[in-house]
Amino acid sequence: GRLLGGTGSTGRALGALGGHWEVLDSPPANPRARCQGSQSAANPVAGPLGGALSSRFGARPVAMIGGFLAGLGLLLGALANHLSHLYLSLGLLAGLGWALVFTPSLGAVGHYFPTRRALATGVAVSGASISGLALGPLVPFLLDTYGWRGALLLLAATSFNLLAAGALLRPPPPIPEELLDLPEEGALGLVRLLRHGPFLRFSLAFVLIDAGYYVPFVHGEALAHEIGCGGSQAGLAMAAMMVADGGGRLTAGWLATGLATPLLRQLLAWVVSGGLVLFLLPLGTSFGLLLALGLVYGFCAGAIVPLQFAGVAEVVGSRRLVNAIGLMQMFESLGSLLGPPLAG
Repeated sequence: GRLLGGTGSTGRALGALGGHWEVLDSPPANPRARCQGSQSAANPVAGPLGGALSSRFGARPVAMIGGFLAGLGLLLGALANHLSHLYLSLGLLAGLGWALVFTPSLGAVGHYFPTRRALATGVAVSGASISGLALGPLVPFLLDTYGWRGALLLLAATSFNLLAAGALLRPPPPIPEELLDLPEEGALGLVRLLRHGPFLRFSLAFVLIDAGYYVPFVHGEALAHEIGCGGSQAGLAMAAMMVADGGGRLTAGWLATGLATPLLRQLLAWVVSGGLVLFLLPLGTSFGLLLALGLVYGFCAGAIVPLQFAGVAEVVGSRRLVNAIGLMQMFESLGSLLGPPLAG
């Protein structure tokens, strides 16, 4: 949870710094969107790379290297004099580091909890929501106290802690004797997955899901202002959605271990529910209605996450899980890159 919390929450917290970058040379119209876009652009490379390296060297060293790169990217970002420096440091370098932490960490959870994988994944990925709630009010305080460069230095120190957290990842469990003669799932495993029909269909579904998944998180605050909400009300709506997101991750993981319904059918139910609420979000023309819809959407959106990664293990098997997560990140980045800009 500490690893996944650090990767997700720190990246989201950088959005608060976007308005403080006008002092740099040649600031674009929307520096926050461009830096987050360059972070997403690192996923097509880092996802499969993290999967292949984890299969070859293990999750621990790959996660530690990712934590170092993430901290280094934030540290170099604090020294930036031009926005292009931020694209390279905060966007590509830190984004690469976070992706290298994310893939082996989730793969390790899947390997060690084969019977309660959904619940374990739900607990792990809820760290991003919890850390996000903590960093939400903390980052504005750091900006007011130390400026954006000082805030980045402190966030870099936080990300360097991923080195220690990555060192706590245990080596994979012993391989059963009947599997010892099977070929290793290294880089060649990525090629095999590209010919795996069920996995490709599963990934394509999440490309489409991710095209809409992030829209409320990116544009929710702007929508709140559009209907006349003040800054505090807009912030409250976004914070409530984050709380519901974390609750949905834990609840869906817990339900998946207790219900007799197949996990993939549970995932489908949460996806359909989230899609219906997303369809209704434009009808939130008052603060109370928008808050209620945001809570329900956050809960459904959070519930999708643990079942997605537990579901991919059912599609490809736990032996291919790390490579599958890496490839799925690559495919999903297309939807997450295109969805929010197309939505407005």
